[in-house]
Amino acid sequence: MSTLQLIYEGKSKRVYAVDEDTLVMEFKDDVTAADGLVKAVAMGKGVLAARISAHLFNLLEKSGIKTHFIDFDGLRRMYVKRLEIIPIEVIVRNYAYGSLLRRMPLYKPLQRLEPPLIELHYKDDDLHDPLVLEEDVLRVGIVDAKALSYIKDMSLKVNRILTSFFESKGLKLVDIKFEFGVDRHAEIILADEISGDTFRVLDENGEHLDKEVFRRTRDVGLLLKAYLRLAERIGVGIEDVYTPS
Repeated sequence: MSTLQLIYEGKSKRVYAVDEDTLVMEFKDDVTAADGLVKAVAMGKGVLAARISAHLFNLLEKSGIKTHFIDFDGLRRMYVKRLEIIPIEVIVRNYAYGSLLRRMPLYKPLQRLEPPLIELHYKDDDLHDPLVLEEDVLRVGIVDAKALSYIKDMSLKVNRILTSFFESKGLKLVDIKFEFGVDRHAEIILADEISGDTFRVLDENGEHLDKEVFRRTRDVGLLLKAYLRLAERIGVGIEDVYTPS
C-alpha cells in the first residue's frame, strides 16, 4: 500500500490511486456519530464493513446494476473504478425513521412508505449534508433533469433488489444512502459503499444490525456484535475476523 498515492481520507475510508482508471478504497476501523463529533475505534469494523459492501456490490452486479466495484482483497480493500463523484447523496426511505420523523411528525415511527420516499442531500461534511430540493439541484447545475431522473430511478431499482434480498434473510431495510459517479465513458454508475454505515436494517426482533447501535449507545463492542450478526445473516464469512471480546 505504501506504493500507492493517498488521494482522500474520510471518516470511514481511505482512497488510494492505483492508475488513471482504478482506485483502492480501504475501510478503516474508525466509527463516528453526531456528524463526526463522537469518535471511536472499533477493531475489526473496517474488515466487516468491507466484506459486507463487497458482498452486496457483487449481488447488485449479478442483478444487472452497473457499479464502480472491480474486486476485493478479502480483508478491507476494494478495488473500484475511478469516477467523478456527483455531490448528491440519495436517501431512499422504506419506513419512517430518524430525521424524517423530526421533520414530519405526522408520520408514525416505522410507518411503511409505499412507494419509498426519495430525499436528496448536498454532499458536504462542513454543511452537514443538507437536504435539498430537486429544483435546487437542477437550478445550480449539479446534474441535468435527465441525469437526475436516471439517478432516482436507479436508486429505487437498487433499493428494490436490496429490500428483497434482506427480506429473504428475515431482515427489514429501513432506509439506505446511495452515491453515484460518472465514469470516463460519461455513464452514471453506483459508487461509494453499501454497509451498515450507509443503511439501517432491523432483525425480526426490531434490533438494529447497523451503525445506529453506536449512535444510540456509543458502545463499539455492541456495534461490532451487530455487524457480525449482519454479516452472518447475509452469508458473509466472518470466521477469521478478529474482534475484541
